[in-house]
Amino acid sequence: MTQRTHATHEVINQAAPFADYNLFEVNRPLQDALRWHHPGFDAARFAAFGAEAGSAGMQAHARLANTYLPQLQTYDACGRRIDQVEFHPSWHALMAAALRQRLHGAPWGEGPGGHLERAAAFMLFTEAEPSVLCPVSMSYAVTPALRANAGVMADWGARITSAHYDPRFLPVAQKSAATLGMGMTEKQGGSDVRANTTRAEADGEDAWGRRFAITGHKWFLSAPMSDAFLVLAHSAGGLSCFFMPRILPDGTVNAIRVQRLKDKLGNKANASSEVEFDRASAWLVGEEGRGVPQILAMGALTRLDCALGTAGLMRQALSVALHHCAQRAAFGKRLIEQPLMRNVLADMALESEAATALAMRLARAVDRTEHGQDADGTEAVMRRVLTPIAKFWICKRGAALAQEAMECLGGNGYVEEGGQGVMARIYREMPVNSIWEGAGNIQSLDLLRALRKGPVTDVLMHETAAARAAHAPVQRLAERVRRSLDGDVTETEARGLARDLALLMQAALLQHTAPPAVFDAFCVGRIEQASDVLGTLPVRVDLDAVLARAMPWHA
Repeated sequence: MTQRTHATHEVINQAAPFADYNLFEVNRPLQDALRWHHPGFDAARFAAFGAEAGSAGMQAHARLANTYLPQLQTYDACGRRIDQVEFHPSWHALMAAALRQRLHGAPWGEGPGGHLERAAAFMLFTEAEPSVLCPVSMSYAVTPALRANAGVMADWGARITSAHYDPRFLPVAQKSAATLGMGMTEKQGGSDVRANTTRAEADGEDAWGRRFAITGHKWFLSAPMSDAFLVLAHSAGGLSCFFMPRILPDGTVNAIRVQRLKDKLGNKANASSEVEFDRASAWLVGEEGRGVPQILAMGALTRLDCALGTAGLMRQALSVALHHCAQRAAFGKRLIEQPLMRNVLADMALESEAATALAMRLARAVDRTEHGQDADGTEAVMRRVLTPIAKFWICKRGAALAQEAMECLGGNGYVEEGGQGVMARIYREMPVNSIWEGAGNIQSLDLLRALRKGPVTDVLMHETAAARAAHAPVQRLAERVRRSLDGDVTETEARGLARDLALLMQAALLQHTAPPAVFDAFCVGRIEQASDVLGTLPVRVDLDAVLARAMPWHA
């Protein structure tokens, strides 16, 4: 029997998907920030990668990787313990793309500018899909720490910088590339790693140095499919850092027991796990008892990536919102023509560009200090101070922007729709960068520690001099910051200082990298008016100029 069908209504007034745009070529704020800090960047590389990152094919991989989630395979069919994580092929396609773009350990072997190009590419990749960047970021942060163990670096160095991704579960000697992870936090301690209870017992010595047997539990071990991890454990000499491979040099699987995968709010495509070590073999990295300073050095690099990643997500949320509002009509006009919506979109554009500027300035400090381009020590001061500031402020503002961008799409922004709801995925992703590697209080307290070393006030005043001279509200903010820096800021006031320093630095950077209309709008909206909600820019702000710069297509 043939079923009778009825014609349904035609779908109208719905925005087309935001796909097949060159994410670099339409991102003028990122182009200008990269050009300001690194004029000799590889333009051809970014043109090619921008097209790949914005392609419909990359979006399909992102959707599939977030729809078909990682699965823990604890045992094989014969009952053998295997502790492996199975991923959808799209995950591996995304990982391969990230390594091709040298987002992992590769920049450590490159010359000046390598970390800056990596930072810009990291932001572009985040627009496509951020989940795979967890193991990529950890591989980047762990690489320099391994220099403290010459034997490990001799066998692993070429593979942790290789651009040829290899997902196979094999000994590292048989692989073209390796990825690295970290195991630091425990259920009783969290950020307080000194409360860790995992123990390391001396177990001999070989070509990789002093070997230990590790017994304990890690509440979070992200990316458990990585080839090796740096873990913290208490040895006889104190809290120390150890290199723990998944497969040992003799080919046996190390005693890393994956208890479960975490069921998270976002970051779904990436596997985060809880593990136990049952006398797992690991090798000392650095000095015994110096684990905390080593993990702080690695954490500073992953905090950079938290700022970069959130800035990338903010740009993608803004682009999707602008793209939607340019097509969707309501009350007789396109949304982007509605005066109040224009205010909201322009304010989001300011927030996004300021985040990009601050994240890239931190990347420049990393690049110059790593390549000996810091004769007067200024960049070292900026690196130490900007790391907690950028991590705190960009991640805090990212969540607020994502919610506003979702409102621009209305109900469509709130819908997951089988992985096609990009805005919903961005919204769920935002909190992870704020929490990972130390939440807001940790960053604010770290800022207070950073202020105790070096000529911080002089460096910051020099860095912001041009903006202070150009805009009176910036000067007033700088005077308030100076009073705080010269006084004795209490822990209770630390967040306020972090916010003020972030706004001051963002204004100074926009004065160099953005058009005058954008710089003026930021100073008026963020500093003079000090609005606590997006979309309240005063009428004297040039909304047309701000929006024209932010549009995710060529005018």
